[in-house]
Amino acid sequence: MKEGLMSEALYQIAALVTAIIVVHAAYVAVIRPNADLIQEQQNLLQQTDENFEPERSVYIILRDMEQEFCIILLLWAMAIIGMKTQQVLRERALLERTLIQVSDGMSILPEDSRNYARPVQALPEKEKAYLLPRAILGGLHRFQTTRNIQDVSTTVKDTCEIEADRMETELTIVRYIAWAIPSIGFLGTVRGIGTALGQAYQAVSGDIVGVTVSLGVAFNSTWVALLVSILLMFLLHQLQLLQDRLVLDCQHYCDEKMVRHLQVPERVGHL
Repeated sequence: MKEGLMSEALYQIAALVTAIIVVHAAYVAVIRPNADLIQEQQNLLQQTDENFEPERSVYIILRDMEQEFCIILLLWAMAIIGMKTQQVLRERALLERTLIQVSDGMSILPEDSRNYARPVQALPEKEKAYLLPRAILGGLHRFQTTRNIQDVSTTVKDTCEIEADRMETELTIVRYIAWAIPSIGFLGTVRGIGTALGQAYQAVSGDIVGVTVSLGVAFNSTWVALLVSILLMFLLHQLQLLQDRLVLDCQHYCDEKMVRHLQVPERVGHL
């Protein structure tokens, strides 16, 4: 468990560093040089032609630091979501395997619990830590100890609920990123409007280029942040849907393959 947490933490750190390097390199090499060139051309045309309407360029929309931060956070969150999605898909693969060798009409007695648990215990350590094997082993061990079918059902349900809570907790960092992205966009809006107000004296004298550029910063940062946030929330909800289905399907698997086959032999009293 500790090794898994450590490897996951290292993965998240590596994903963040990679996102920073890749996005910043793209901004330095491509986005900002093209944005500056297009902005200079539009400024010249705007000064010579009062009726000139500048076209919206993707480079200009993305060039500011707030948009860069938003894209970095988006890629970081997508890397975490991708890792979680792979984990869920690997766990779902176990649902296609027969972990309990029992057919219709057969019963599992408390004395047989250990024998039925052996195929699950023989799984690799990594797979044995998945939800389905833990729920099956917990249920079989409980049945062997208490000889009570209701206790088995409760154990399976509790195991699935605990796993659902754990997966929900592990998505906290992604939810924080989803909250931080619109906040960064709002900071860009405040910065752009503040800069535009500081250049109001230039607009009074007839030079509206500086005010236009500053207002562009305000609106572009908000637009990009909201767009990125919508995309991230969609991916997050898709991951949560996969996780919820995994928990429900694991519980259904245990009910169909194990719980309904459990049987406690009736004790015959002695005269």
